[in-house]
Amino acid sequence: MDPARRLLDLQALDTTIDRLVARDRALTSGTQLRAVRERADEAEGALGELRLRLDVFGREASTLEHEIDTIGRKVAAEEQRLYDGSVANAKELESIQHEVTNLRRRISDREDELLALMEQREAVEVAARQAETGSTELRAEVDRVAAESSDETARIAVELEAARASRATLAGSIDPDLLELYEDLRAQKKGVGAAALVDGVCQGCHEQLSAVELDKLKHAEGIRRCEYCRRILVL
Repeated sequence: MDPARRLLDLQALDTTIDRLVARDRALTSGTQLRAVRERADEAEGALGELRLRLDVFGREASTLEHEIDTIGRKVAAEEQRLYDGSVANAKELESIQHEVTNLRRRISDREDELLALMEQREAVEVAARQAETGSTELRAEVDRVAAESSDETARIAVELEAARASRATLAGSIDPDLLELYEDLRAQKKGVGAAALVDGVCQGCHEQLSAVELDKLKHAEGIRRCEYCRRILVL
């Protein structure tokens, strides 16, 4: 096999290794899992706030219900005095009637407040149910991503071992000087030291080579280089 073509195969292996290493690094750092966990934590925080609001509504409702009950008992007591004949004075009876009217107005006001509170509470309960469903789904996603990350990390380890073994074998069959140049170029050119020349276009920098340069490359001996990016070219 043409040494340059071996180099292209080596480049393909190195690209695969770089991709696997980058993915393994991302999994090891837990970036994806951390992002999902943050979303789950935010959802649980929002759910907690809604539950606190429901607790407040519950206490406020209990206070209003207790006040309505207390005023109701007072109305009953005043009406009993009004009708049981224990009070004969007309002016006092008129005062009692006025007090009953005021108390009933207060009951009506508190009942309106309680109704409005119940409507608000119902809306928050709906939001809390939705938030709880969302939080549960996100926690399940955290578990899924964690499991998938673990499985993928194990798979990558196997693929990396195989790719590195193949690379070592292939690199051993390439001229040391050519390999050294390739390694230097890889370090300078974002991991790509060798590229194919397809229809006159360097696949490393994607520049169209001139007709003169193409003719020169076809008849050149030894290592061929791109006139633009200086990567090793494989015709």
